[in-house]
Amino acid sequence: MLKHSKEIFDILSKGGFLSLNSVVQANRNYYDVIEDGFDAYRDYYEGVGFVLESGNGYFYFSRPEPKVNAVDKLARFCDWIDRLDFLKTFNSAFGSGYVFTKAKILERISCDIELKEKVSKLYADKKTHAEVIEKLVDDLEKIGFVEQENELEGSYKVTAAFHYLEEMVNCLNIVEGATDEVP
Repeated sequence: MLKHSKEIFDILSKGGFLSLNSVVQANRNYYDVIEDGFDAYRDYYEGVGFVLESGNGYFYFSRPEPKVNAVDKLARFCDWIDRLDFLKTFNSAFGSGYVFTKAKILERISCDIELKEKVSKLYADKKTHAEVIEKLVDDLEKIGFVEQENELEGSYKVTAAFHYLEEMVNCLNIVEGATDEVP
């Protein structure tokens, strides 16, 4: 029997990640368990329709999808491109292991015109910069790209799973003169 298969499934099946540098000890343990028996876990989850994938310090599930779902997924990914652009504009070192606070981001927005422009485009339904940053960090945390490191200080640590987002953006080929059509 595979150790922690239910707990691992509960995290990964919701679109989450398990990262090598997780703040949560249980998640680091799950990562280690998968790493030690990757083939067995991959075969096990494949039997229930999920593909266990490994990245640079993280694990996640993928599933083969029809073309229609792939188009929807690409549209959702465009939102993540904007979020990544905002975070890298905030600090180019924003990546695995980086520690930040919401307050520090808000402080930078207040004195950086480029960040002000970018933050206003992230979430149309949010009125204030504080609401946008709250939603952004919440989204990053839900998927496993960041974890709260210190509740008292309000600090967050970027996990290795953030590489997934960076790698996806790096894989995009922008063709000069291309139209806005999605095949």
